[in-house]
Amino acid sequence: MIVNLWHSLLDMPKHDRQWHLNDVNDEVCELKEARTFLDMWSEKADVVYTYTRARWSGHDISFPLSNIDFLTGAVYMYPKFTLRWLFFYVLGKRLKSKRKITEVRNPAKSQRLREIAVNYDLDSDMFEKEARRIMRGGPRKSDSRIRCKIRLTMEGTRNEYNEEEAVCCGV
Repeated sequence: MIVNLWHSLLDMPKHDRQWHLNDVNDEVCELKEARTFLDMWSEKADVVYTYTRARWSGHDISFPLSNIDFLTGAVYMYPKFTLRWLFFYVLGKRLKSKRKITEVRNPAKSQRLREIAVNYDLDSDMFEKEARRIMRGGPRKSDSRIRCKIRLTMEGTRNEYNEEEAVCCGV
């Protein structure tokens, strides 16, 4: 099933059944508190995520919402959590983390960023600073792969790479 492959890619820790039940119940409570359409959709995605994560972890639990809620939550779940996972993966690579960072928490919350940094033995201030830089869309000055852009110049009918820029990208 595709959801199991996706959870394997995210590689989040598996916990005991009660931990996962509590996680699902917490998300259902947050869904009940949501007021706007987007907040409700996001919270449905969280419920679907925690439920499918529990199932992926090998626990037979029932889904607490309707089938249509599952489908609408899943539509939002995949991009939401995949992008968060990718964000932390890139952040870990930039900071040369010794361990692969597999997190899907909201990176906009400073306290969560600090907790993640501590869990991965990284400097909290540097971790948060780099996370903010990524969220703004700005590359690090020393990150040649991000800065590097191969520019094509037109000379007659022939395209040429700017050799200096091509070298930094390994072209």
